[in-house]
Amino acid sequence: MREIIFDTETTGLDFALDRVIEIGGVEMVDRIPTGRTFHMLIHPEDRDVHPEALAVHGIGMDKLAGKPFFRDVCDEFLSFFADAKLVAHNASFDVRMINAELARMQRDPLPPHMIVDTLELAKRRHPMGPNSLDALCKRYSIDSSRRTFHGALLDSELLLDVYLELTGGRQTSLGLTARRGGDSDESDREFDLPIRERPLEPRLTSEEKARHYEMVQKLGSEPLWQKCDPSYMPTELLESAG
Repeated sequence: MREIIFDTETTGLDFALDRVIEIGGVEMVDRIPTGRTFHMLIHPEDRDVHPEALAVHGIGMDKLAGKPFFRDVCDEFLSFFADAKLVAHNASFDVRMINAELARMQRDPLPPHMIVDTLELAKRRHPMGPNSLDALCKRYSIDSSRRTFHGALLDSELLLDVYLELTGGRQTSLGLTARRGGDSDESDREFDLPIRERPLEPRLTSEEKARHYEMVQKLGSEPLWQKCDPSYMPTELLESAG
């Protein structure tokens, strides 16, 4: 299953007037980050960045000068995001802002059935909160020290770790996920498991085994049980049980 964990930054909060100025996304397939990312700064055309938004993400018009308009990157954006489950924190805001951009170009909106809102997941799992991205990073011991400002790509990377925790955690014992810094990891250590000097005594009696074998013989000429263990023909058990 392909998933894109994404975030946006905008000029403000008005869906009708404000514009998307940054989109970031990271790809994950079968719960494993692939290393593929999407990141784009976008010029808001005739809309200025609201001072309150600037205080949050620090992206001013000076950083957007010469950047492409949304219509110039729309196809590249849709190509990366297509046919994937789309995961965002407070997804209703990000999706409405992107859909407003798509509507200006008379393009179809993002499919609602493909949207996952991690804020709603967090509220169900931690009903007492808080459930902001910063709070969830702290709860799950995810390093967010680089996050002095909101940024679409960085927030997407942090959200990926949060999303994995909210939906069952990383399967680090499989050794399939990439480490993000540090020279060692507990999951990479090898352990020698002790072997019992004396095997445990079987819990089934000979009579119970014989009765089970009789039941297996009634399942047909090729019961699945014997396919799993072809040597399972304890005729001596039948004699002892008789």
